[in-house]
Amino acid sequence: MIVAALATWIVGVISAAGYAGVLGLMAIESACIPLPSEIIMPFSGYLVSTGRFNLFLVATAGALGCNVGSAVAYAVGRYGGRPFVDRWGWLVLLDHADLDRAERFFARFGAPAVLIGRLLPVIRTFIALPAGMARMRQVPFHLYTFIGSWPWCLGLAWIGYALGAKWNSDPRLHGILHWLDAIVVVVALLVVAFFVRRRLRERPPRGVPPIA
Repeated sequence: MIVAALATWIVGVISAAGYAGVLGLMAIESACIPLPSEIIMPFSGYLVSTGRFNLFLVATAGALGCNVGSAVAYAVGRYGGRPFVDRWGWLVLLDHADLDRAERFFARFGAPAVLIGRLLPVIRTFIALPAGMARMRQVPFHLYTFIGSWPWCLGLAWIGYALGAKWNSDPRLHGILHWLDAIVVVVALLVVAFFVRRRLRERPPRGVPPIA
């Protein structure tokens, strides 16, 4: 299964690289590449429960990774603009609706949208693009990115820590997580199938050049 393989790879990177692995994986996620922070940070939190990591350092590493990846997305928005994203966004399963949603959110709240958006699923992944298009100043952009990302990373890591702490003391947790794993895999596959199907339908017919 693709999702299971992805989760195994994420776990392997964090296990091998430690805090640097957390930072790197969150950078990939924040560069608009579909790598779920909902797997990255909870597993990091689980390692906190084993004594390998510190909870606040894990959250900080994750937030710094968000800054690194967001810098890439910001540059894409600033120098490539909407035409670039419209042309190549499908490679990372980014469609027009996702970008429209992020643009409307940024237009509504202005620069603080970067901070607020980092606390919201989906929006948080793409909010750097409209910030770059609007040529938001770099210092507040990175400040808002870090401040908004840190509690997101801390919350997900704490969930992993709490589950890890109860893993050996509550045998019911094994059964519950088994069913949750199955549900997550099914939902993830349905989401991927939906995006791929919509992408194929949006592609121009053969012989018709794409919109520049």
